[in-house]
Amino acid sequence: MKSELLNIVLYEPEIPQNTGNIARLCACIGAKLYLCGRLGFVLSDKYLKRAGLDYWDKLEIEQVNSLDELIQDNNESTFYYFTTKTDRLYTNIQYKKGDFFVFGPETRGIPEEILNKNSNYCATIPMRKNTRSLNLSNSVAIASYEAIRQFDVVLE
Repeated sequence: MKSELLNIVLYEPEIPQNTGNIARLCACIGAKLYLCGRLGFVLSDKYLKRAGLDYWDKLEIEQVNSLDELIQDNNESTFYYFTTKTDRLYTNIQYKKGDFFVFGPETRGIPEEILNKNSNYCATIPMRKNTRSLNLSNSVAIASYEAIRQFDVVLE
């Protein structure tokens, strides 16, 4: 079952430390974490566990086979796709509680086929022109806290 606040989707994550950091963030803000598709590590990876510290029991996490399956199971929800391949700023979107934020693999991002199918729901975090991308866990934190700011909730 999805989170009433926010849902974070890592599509084919590759680096266990990033996923561990994101898991810790999700535990701290009450977001559900979905690990989607092929993972670049095993869930018992020591770097994943270490980055998540002792927050694993405070986290709702689910592994799903495909993004299509996740969307189908949550077809009443809005999915936003974070990418460098759009001009739509993440701060110019009005998020709703229960939305899904999708982030792609660290080395290649969300596939263009998915972005093209969902171009009205793509969002970007601004960066200088000659830079390629932010760290995945930083991007998730930036986007998540913008949603929480908009929701005007007190995290308990």
